[in-house]
Amino acid sequence: MTLPLFPLSTVLFPGCQLDLQIFEARYLDMLSRCLRQGSDFGVVCILEGREVGEAARRFADIGCAAGIRDWQQRPNGLLGIRVEGARRFRVLSSRVQRDQSILAEVEWLEERAEHPLLAEHADLAALLEALAEHPLVAALGMGGVAAGQQALANQLGYLLPFTEEAKLELLAIGDPPQRLERIQQLLEQLQGDG
Repeated sequence: MTLPLFPLSTVLFPGCQLDLQIFEARYLDMLSRCLRQGSDFGVVCILEGREVGEAARRFADIGCAAGIRDWQQRPNGLLGIRVEGARRFRVLSSRVQRDQSILAEVEWLEERAEHPLLAEHADLAALLEALAEHPLVAALGMGGVAAGQQALANQLGYLLPFTEEAKLELLAIGDPPQRLERIQQLLEQLQGDG
């Protein structure tokens, strides 16, 4: 599967919302193609390089497909889009195009079926509900009551202030209970550091 990539300084998770301002011609062209074709693009976290200018020198080999959910012209004249994370993928190979955009061959990672939350997830579920009160989270329409273990793990992995390295580790874990367990460990580390 060939997927255009949008390297960013963030890690997108399935089911999570991300707002972007687009001003570079390469990404305007890419998004125009995605809108015309009704296709997704891939969001990968930059490991070395910058979001603007030349193509990122190095990015994570795991990412999340993003579907465009809404777009509008911003007051500053830039195109604003809201995307939603879809499926996780692994980058098998990539190539930089003449316009500095990146095309990648990817393989889709297996997504487990959604399972109901268990009693042991009560604290994490309460944390997600509390996060819904934050204005930035509310503006994205996220937080609140999770539909199940997968949704809870994805939203907490995305919204909590973990390092990009920790978020990439979480994104790579395919088993929701295991991802929730790792989130709990990372939270305990955060509390221990604070």
